[in-house]
Amino acid sequence: MNSPIIQLLVLAGIAVFLILKLRTVLGTREGFEKPEVRSTDTESDRRRNGFEVIEGGPDEDIMDHAEEGSDTALALAAMKRVDPSFHVGEFLGGARGAYEMILVAFENGELASVLPFISEDVYEALSSVVDEREKKGLTVEANFIGISDMVLKSARFDETNKEAEITMRFKSEMTYQVRDAGGDVVEGNENEVKRQKDVWTFARDMGADDPNWHLVATGG
Repeated sequence: MNSPIIQLLVLAGIAVFLILKLRTVLGTREGFEKPEVRSTDTESDRRRNGFEVIEGGPDEDIMDHAEEGSDTALALAAMKRVDPSFHVGEFLGGARGAYEMILVAFENGELASVLPFISEDVYEALSSVVDEREKKGLTVEANFIGISDMVLKSARFDETNKEAEITMRFKSEMTYQVRDAGGDVVEGNENEVKRQKDVWTFARDMGADDPNWHLVATGG
């Protein structure tokens, strides 16, 4: 056997040896496999890199009505911690209904029907106006049309006594007229829409069994 053939056989043997060695070290892969990526970032690393980790994410029920991180948002969150059944959206629906109910009762002089939903101070203030109208022989004819705008203005929560307050701003429309004892219209017009703005504050003890909110303050 001549020298060139011997050299080729030796090189072939070396090549086979290297292939077998590589297979034992690297193993085999079939098809395309994505390389495994291992993250070594800890939560503190992510915070340092500008990524805030928030368990569960922001509460959309609150964020829909208050700026994130504001005093109002923090107060609403505190209310929820004390009473998990509290829902801002449901409160707003109740506030809308309460506004119409109390406003109509006041105009019609029927405050007794809404007494469970207003504080003693508010009842006395409203009833004094109703009494004054009656003394003058005046009657009010009001037709509530609806609420054109409603905004959660602010919220406050006292951690000590668990008392919550939510202030709402309402814009409403109604037809309104006042008649004297003789039946003559002395104010308003039944064909003219009256637009008014009100700022009302509702309060509730979040630790109490009573789920009702009470109107505790009114303003324009």
